[in-house]
This record gives sequence, structure tokens and C-alpha cells, in this order.
Amino acid sequence: MISLRNVQTTDLEQLLFIENEGFSIEEAATKEAFVERIQLIADTFIVAEKEGEILGYINGPIINQPYITDDLFEEIKKNPKRGGYQSILGLAVSKQARNQGIAKILIDKMEELVEENEREGITLTCKQELVSFYEKFGFVSHGMSESKHGGVSWYNLVKLRKGKN
Repeated sequence: MISLRNVQTTDLEQLLFIENEGFSIEEAATKEAFVERIQLIADTFIVAEKEGEILGYINGPIINQPYITDDLFEEIKKNPKRGGYQSILGLAVSKQARNQGIAKILIDKMEELVEENEREGITLTCKQELVSFYEKFGFVSHGMSESKHGGVSWYNLVKLRKGKN
């Protein structure tokens, strides 16, 4: 049985391991970035676990615009209670837990939070090879991002809250 919960400081080492499995050194969040996210945005940092082992996570701050900018990877602020866009700075599933629908479970949980907190929608950036993966979940590609994070090309994907067009 997979359970979802908010991140805790004791999760740090497992999170870093999964992050480094899923992203290159240039793209991966640093330990310092994770510590900051755990402290400031635990309300939008969700962990999927089974029998005490973290299988994956999703995280990101609430932002005022529909697209992610590179400065978010450097500094984030506490989330407002209502409104804004839910950004996804990180979505990763451990290698041994992939292809089990965990990413979908995590995205669905973020969508619930978007509804509950009257957010505009969810925004993320991904590499070209993942665009179709996110489109399966209802995200719409808005083309190339201005982001140069990790020295690669990213695409803006947005999924507006139900009832928002």
C-alpha cells in the first residue's frame, strides 16, 4: 500500500538519492535546495512511501506567473494560502519503483491541493522527451521555456484547474 504525506526533515538522505538517480548533476537539486524546500514549502512537497521507504516525491512552490523561471531553483519563499500557480520543480520516482503509476499518484495529489487552495493550475518544465508523458495527464505544452537550468532545453507545460480555461 502506497501512502502519501508531507515531507519531513528526516527524509533528506532518501530524497537526495532519488533526485540523483533521476537527474544529472547539473539538473539535480542540491542538498541546500532540498533543506530550504523542506523548511519553506512542506505543504507542497509530497512524498510517496511504502513500508517506510520513499518511492518518489513531487515538490514546488506557489508562484505568481504561469511559467517557471530559473531563479526558483535558487531561492523560494513560503507559499501563500490561496491563488497562484503550483509549480513543480521536482518529480522523481526511484529506479526500482518506476512504471507503477507513482508519478500519476503524485500529480493527482498536487491537483487535489490546487483545487483545495484555489490555485490557477500547475506549471512545470520538462525536457522534450517527457512532453508526451505529461500530456497524458492533461498538461498542455506552451513551447520552449526561457529556462536554461542545467544547461539544457526545457519546455513549459501547464495544466489549468478544472473550470479555468
